[in-house]
Amino acid sequence: MKYNSDINVLGSLPDWNLIPVFLNQDINDIRSNVGLQSVTAIKTDKSIRRFEKAITGTLIKFANDNVSQLITGFLNKEQISNDSLLLIFWNASFNNNLLFYLNQKVFFPALYSGRITIKKDEVIACLKELKETDDDLKGWSEITITTTASKYLTLLKKFGVMEGSLNKTISHPYLSDKMFVLFIYWLLAIENSSNIINSQWLQYCFLENQVFLERLMQKKYTKFFNITYSVDKLKIETIYSYQEIYYAAS
Repeated sequence: MKYNSDINVLGSLPDWNLIPVFLNQDINDIRSNVGLQSVTAIKTDKSIRRFEKAITGTLIKFANDNVSQLITGFLNKEQISNDSLLLIFWNASFNNNLLFYLNQKVFFPALYSGRITIKKDEVIACLKELKETDDDLKGWSEITITTTASKYLTLLKKFGVMEGSLNKTISHPYLSDKMFVLFIYWLLAIENSSNIINSQWLQYCFLENQVFLERLMQKKYTKFFNITYSVDKLKIETIYSYQEIYYAAS
């Protein structure tokens, strides 16, 4: 599994409105047509290119056409909003192995155990443990690890799943009906197994499995999915296309 330092870059991103910009325009076209400073207040081309690489490599890289249609349609409609940031969090976690790893080892264990806070030292300890076995991290200095730990928590705050400044707390998000439906469509687009109940991505709904199932079975969602459930097997089939679902769920 390959790890990179995109968390450091994105944790420092001052202008999240660059995400829809780079979603729809190539950085070289922007530079030659109107200049990079016309789309952001970030001062240097070098910094903009650094952010563009992390944005396109982690935030708006798409596993397949369904994911692309879902996220592109959402961002073109809402731009940067609390809901679109949550959708980007899911997508970034799929694309970035280090973000996924830290979520699995630090964020979700804390969230599902009912904890309120996550301390930077916990993230540092997790990174140091990974460094012992992973070639990509073996060259990381103490400063790089400490910075990555801090930027990880900052990034979670920007995604809306944590809040606060010095002492960040878990926000325990509850998905609106629209976002719950879109989560299911996103999950089905990236999950290889037909049995959703065993998916490692279910936790990104911020609900315990039983609560997730109870919500999924509510009558108001039947127009969006065909559901087959029996004890330890859950199969969900979409009804709307990925181009249509944003408008259908809104």
